[in-house]
Formats: sequence, structure tokens, C-alpha cells
Amino acid sequence: MAPTDASDPTSQFRLDGKVAVVTGGSRGLGREIVMAYARVGADVVIASRKGDACEALAAEVEKETGQRALPVACHVGDWDACDALAQKSLDHFGKVDVLVNNAGMSPLYGDILEVSEALFDKVIGVNLKGAFRLTAVLGSAMRDAGGGSIIGVSSTAAVSPTAGEIPYGTAKAGLNNLTQSFARTFAPTVRVNCIMPGPFMTDIAKAWTPAMIEGLGKIVPMGRGGEPEEIVGAALYFASDASKFTTGSILKIDGGAAYGN
Repeated sequence: MAPTDASDPTSQFRLDGKVAVVTGGSRGLGREIVMAYARVGADVVIASRKGDACEALAAEVEKETGQRALPVACHVGDWDACDALAQKSLDHFGKVDVLVNNAGMSPLYGDILEVSEALFDKVIGVNLKGAFRLTAVLGSAMRDAGGGSIIGVSSTAAVSPTAGEIPYGTAKAGLNNLTQSFARTFAPTVRVNCIMPGPFMTDIAKAWTPAMIEGLGKIVPMGRGGEPEEIVGAALYFASDASKFTTGSILKIDGGAAYGN
């Protein structure tokens, strides 16, 4: 990795020579994070359930930035698939320096009795179980290698839940707890932090009703939902040497919508 230039504070945000794994990396916030990391020098592993989408973005990364990109089809709700993703990443690049647990899902439902056991388990699996397993496996590899950074992508539903996202909010609250637990587990070698977004205008927002989008102006002090690129600053901070004395932190990026942590 290129040395930090004390005369240029922006140099500490570079990721030259590092390898970053991003789950849910083919679209939305994950895509923005993948592109940002590659643009500042990282090689990337792009993981999501849709292998063709991962392959398309990997080709775009390599063409635009010249960085290496490994596409991996992975359903992070599957324990064995998480192990396979970790091993493929380590085998291909020889190391992993950054893990971003970004994959998530929040299915819509009506009455709470419509939430089946299968749906509940799927939401917990994708949002929490996969993050636990990947953090355990790749965090251990980072510790053995001498350092690294793990970043969760939670949600303000963890601290300001609504009736329409109970399993999702529960899983994200667990991810916040997981962040602080693993920060202590892997300290002082590996840093573990979390970004807690509010409403962002990614492709997920296409499922929102006009009333939901209009309502953002009333519940978000900034008067709007976030744009995907507005996640990048936090993702770079936590991945890079800029945050080398930061671990166990949960950073809320929500336009001021949620109260609490």
C-alpha cells in the first residue's frame, strides 16, 4: 500500500494494494461502494445472488479503473455459501483487507400474521446470519494476517422501527450488536464498524408508493431520501487508514430522520 502523505490528509483515504469484499455488491449502495473502492486503488470481490450482475459490474470495474474484480454468486443466508465466498476471495487474491456486509432484504407484508416462519428465517439469514459468518471467518483471517476492516450496513430501522419492517429491523438491531461484539473480539488488530443508513433512493425505492416517497419530506429533516453516492464517504472512512483509531462505531446517515444511536 502506498504510504500516507502527511502533507496531504486525503491520502489516508486511499486503498492501494487492498482487497475488499462487498456483499450485495452488484446494485444499490453496494455498487456505489464497489466503484468507490476500486477508484481509490482496491481490488474488489463483488458478491450477490445474481452472478450475471456481478460479472457485468466486474467488467465495468476493470475497464474503468484497471483494478482486478472477482464476481461471486453467493446467497449470504446460506452458511456454506458464506464459507465458499470467503475461501474463493482468499484463494484468488491471497488476502482480504476489507469486508462490507451490505447484503440485505426487507420484504413487504400486510398483517403481521402474513409473516411466515420461512420469510422470517430468510430475513434474519440474509441480514444477520450471513454477516455473522463472514465476519467470523474473514475477520479471523484478517487477524491472522495482521489487520483489516469490517463494515456492516445496518438501517435506522434498528433504532427507529416501524410496523412494516419488524423482522428486518430486528435483524439490523442484531447487526448493530454484532458490530460492537466483534469489535471487542478482534481488537486491536481488526476494526469493526457499521454504517446505519436511513431511506436511500436506490432501486429498492422503486417498490415504494408515491405516498411513502412524499412522506420523506415530512419525516426527514433534510427533506428527502439519500442518493446512493452519499454513502461513499462513510464507506471510505471506515475502510481506510482515516479511521485507524475507530472501532465499534455505528454511524447514522439518514438526513437526521432517526433519534437515538
